[in-house]
Amino acid sequence: MGKQALIFMIYLGALIYLMQICIATDEQSLLAIKAHITDPNNILATNWSQGTSFCTWIGVTCSRRHPRVTALNLFNMSLEGTVAKEIGNLSFLTYLNIRNNSFSGAIPIEIGNLRRLRVLQMSFNQLGG
Repeated sequence: MGKQALIFMIYLGALIYLMQICIATDEQSLLAIKAHITDPNNILATNWSQGTSFCTWIGVTCSRRHPRVTALNLFNMSLEGTVAKEIGNLSFLTYLNIRNNSFSGAIPIEIGNLRRLRVLQMSFNQLGG
């Protein structure tokens, strides 16, 4: 194997490794969000689990190119609780809708980390900050 082929293989391996870390980060962030929520209708409880791809979870949309969360739509699901700071780890998120639920507490400052975020809908909750 030539030097260029070896460099390419190392680069490709590092890229795959980093992609797996990012995918795991999105899944762990969604599970942390779920842990801060009371779900009286069991919408998330029966669907958001590690046994299935998070891209198929209710309310979650992923990029077609990469399995990264691009939208989180939890509109009108009767959810209660707080918005977890881990939401700021969903670095590909462009759309966030948690409108018309019963979220309370402070809006986490980590939402400011979402540089790609274009739509943010949080009204009809009891959020502050």
